[in-house]
Amino acid sequence: MVEISADALVVGGGLGGVAAALALLRAGRSVVLTEEYDWLGGQLTSQAVPPDEHTWVERFGVTASYRALRDGIRRYYRDHYPLTERARAWRELNPGAGHVSKLCHEPRVAVAVIEAMLAPYRGSGRLRVLQPYRPVGAEVDGDRVTAVRLAHRDGDAQITAVASYVLDATETGELLPLAGAEYVTGFEAQGDTGEPSAPAVAQPMNMQAVSVCFAIDHVDGDHTVDKPASYDFWRAYQPPFWGDRLLSWRCPSPRTLEIVERSFTPNPGDDPRLVEADQRVNPGDGNLWTFRRIAARDNFVPGAYESDITLVNWPMIDYLEGPVIDVPDADQHLAKARELSLSALYWLQTEAPRHDGGTGYPGLRLRGDVTGGADGLAQAPYIRESRRIRALTTVTEQDLSVAVRGDKGAVSYHDSVGVGMYRIDLHPSTGGDNYIDVACSPFEIPLGALIPQRMTNLLPACKNIGTTHITNGAYRLHPVEWNVGEAAGALAAFCLDRATTPHAVRASERLLADYQDRLTRDGVELRWPDVTGY
Repeated sequence: MVEISADALVVGGGLGGVAAALALLRAGRSVVLTEEYDWLGGQLTSQAVPPDEHTWVERFGVTASYRALRDGIRRYYRDHYPLTERARAWRELNPGAGHVSKLCHEPRVAVAVIEAMLAPYRGSGRLRVLQPYRPVGAEVDGDRVTAVRLAHRDGDAQITAVASYVLDATETGELLPLAGAEYVTGFEAQGDTGEPSAPAVAQPMNMQAVSVCFAIDHVDGDHTVDKPASYDFWRAYQPPFWGDRLLSWRCPSPRTLEIVERSFTPNPGDDPRLVEADQRVNPGDGNLWTFRRIAARDNFVPGAYESDITLVNWPMIDYLEGPVIDVPDADQHLAKARELSLSALYWLQTEAPRHDGGTGYPGLRLRGDVTGGADGLAQAPYIRESRRIRALTTVTEQDLSVAVRGDKGAVSYHDSVGVGMYRIDLHPSTGGDNYIDVACSPFEIPLGALIPQRMTNLLPACKNIGTTHITNGAYRLHPVEWNVGEAAGALAAFCLDRATTPHAVRASERLLADYQDRLTRDGVELRWPDVTGY
């Protein structure tokens, strides 16, 4: 077995993992970064989810390096895509003109920008990327992880990585059980957290639905896929709270739980510049075509795109039949989730009611070339909820809920390592819950949520921090995950420089101030200006 070593090992190459690696590399450290899928970038790329961001993202509320990622995406379009002159001059270019975000784009563009951000460090030899590799074992000495065993996704090759600090940036917190770290899953009990929306009894297997996203366009011809084997099951499937079958235009409104009917109009010919991508004003999911559109053809010169391209991450592909964490049949559930998505596509092509009274849109074409998945879907499932460390600080609903906090705003932490903002947005769950959607105040990320209670050199760098099932719904989105990863990477580098530990940094007023100063110099915002939540 091959053994390699570095100052830090970052396991998982999603947004948190990339941000963690960049923070360590900027600090002069050597890094091994691993990723299970073919693309770095996680939810932004291999999971094919356009960024979910807050109202003020163009002005403040994200780290400088996350802003560099966003700027790089826009620059890539201007440098390489046949934009119209009007689109090229659009300062806040939204290539897809989707309603979910002010920057909806094709996943491959983010891959290119991320690779460019990492390229100098690969060239210098200080960064080694192992891809596609995933963790399969860990060696532990007391409260320290001494090595992690990594296996090639497609073969028998294994590598042992040794590092002073190990960062778990996997989508499901895979390292936590391998290292014997204490963690929680699912819904905590109200008696433990005090959260207004929590149940009386803990439900560790009650987790948010996963989704397998896919991209489609609409062109001439019949592009109907083969009927999936499980189509009849999914065609008849109806959650008790849904108001209709899952494969329909009707479903609960996340914010009110009222049963509403979405519209669907391929290539509506709308003006991209007039799209208001601000979820404070409008969740944007009325017309599913424009909701998560990632290429608006009218942003490009005539003929460049036959059609808009839209990303299907809609309620009808939320998989509710079982969790995919800490269960023996996780692979079976993930396979069924992919079947659900293919069934949704087949329904759209053959049976979906049209506004003109007809049924089916055979012109819908699966764009697997856009998402990179072998079966035409996204390479990876969209995992909304991870294992979460038992941390020094656990963020709870009452720390950020507008209903609880009112005009006081979210709790301010003395050990803040960043900021974030998103409504608590819980999708229907494997335990039978409907949406839980709670207005939030702009919040901070406490360092204590990044430090395990016991482990000394294992740090979370993704969705596996000290949140609850409920608050994970606000902390799980793209810019917050990036900020978490960046803070974790910077913490590991700081501890190596000062020959100290994460616990000591948080316990020492002087060390904490020095670490926060380093974050600030690197462009990490620790506090919000005077803004109100939504």
